[in-house]
Amino acid sequence: MGQMIFITGGTRSGKSSFAQQRCEEHPGELLYIAPAEAEDDEMLQRVRLHQEARGERWHLLEEPLWLSDRLVGAAAGKSALLLDCVTLWMSNLFFHFDEKSGPVLAEVDRFIELAWQLDEPLYLVSNELGSGIVPENRMARQFRDLAGIVNQRLAAAADEVWLIVSGLPLKLK
Repeated sequence: MGQMIFITGGTRSGKSSFAQQRCEEHPGELLYIAPAEAEDDEMLQRVRLHQEARGERWHLLEEPLWLSDRLVGAAAGKSALLLDCVTLWMSNLFFHFDEKSGPVLAEVDRFIELAWQLDEPLYLVSNELGSGIVPENRMARQFRDLAGIVNQRLAAAADEVWLIVSGLPLKLK
């Protein structure tokens, strides 16, 4: 049975670099799981930068919504998996389900059940949104709250939990 390693932190804290470095410690082929959809020039540039930072060992799974349906097949033959990032995946689900939290949490729970069955270590990168100001609109507050619940569920299920602050990792679990 593989491990689940949950890595969280603020924007530009270094969590993606930390997760990638940890994955690359595993020998063999690696899988990068990208839920992002590049719909504008700025996002295309971000995607390009992430791609350039990865070497030839990395394979790519692009899936904005149904990670649970595609993960097992894509993971076969890989030595480690990296989902970057949970917050983008959750955002995709949040809007797909018309801003309803229940179906998002159900899909996250389904993903956790599946992750426990993987043989490969799974690194999950997620944004810590709860340390900022209270958003001014209902939808943003609902999303922030949902992100906190999702992060708590993933951290509880994970074998290891890391908080990255200013590029420095702090092991929480």
